Amino acid sequence: MARRRRNEEPINHERWLVSYADFITLLFAFFVVMYSISSVNEGKYKVLSDSMEGIFKQAERSIRPIPIGDERFKGQAHADDVSIISGGLAREPLDSIAEQIREQFDGLLEDGQLYVRANEMWLELELSSSLLFPSGDAVPHQDAFDIIEKISAILAPFGNPIQVEGFTDNLPISTAQYPTNWELSAARAASIVRMLVMEGVQPERLAAVGYGEFQPIVANTDAAGRARNRRVVLVISRDVNNRRQTLISNDQD
Repeated sequence: MARRRRNEEPINHERWLVSYADFITLLFAFFVVMYSISSVNEGKYKVLSDSMEGIFKQAERSIRPIPIGDERFKGQAHADDVSIISGGLAREPLDSIAEQIREQFDGLLEDGQLYVRANEMWLELELSSSLLFPSGDAVPHQDAFDIIEKISAILAPFGNPIQVEGFTDNLPISTAQYPTNWELSAARAASIVRMLVMEGVQPERLAAVGYGEFQPIVANTDAAGRARNRRVVLVISRDVNNRRQTLISNDQD
């Protein structure tokens, strides 16, 4: 009979710890990758998700039941409520809009980031582009959604046409997405229009226009002047039927 080896090594019962440690390391790496993928730009995700939702739900809107009673869709106020603002007093729509904007954005008005102008034909809300967009881009950053949400809540109950105008400074831009400032200013105006619609403003009231660098309000000679020229302006018409009358006259011609 063969003699047993005296120096036989004892059996290691803890080898499973090596495999377990490798598994934990892989699991940790997996969760790190998943977290990095989930940390997307919230502004881009909201624009994309709402746009896709609108596309896939477009067909069923016509058959979706309408609630009966006092419940109303966001941004769809009754016609009798349009002129009734604070205290039950009937007021001129643009005056009411201007007052609510001043109350809601007094800090931005004081900082010169927002301007409110009015005459007998329209009301203008001018916002600095830095409040809404990163430099050289038309995808709104996260703070823009809060600003446009508040503006939309003020504008939605009324029926006045709104033209959203985009402006840039005179520094040239040449990218695959925005070959010139024309495309950048128009894309920024269109982004604001989409955000207004997402927040309940009726789309038939809206139009987007891009002026590029060709409508400066101050000289582009320094950084402060260029920052002042980079802006988005919401022009709210005093005449609710202004666009409708224009379309009717064109059809008759």
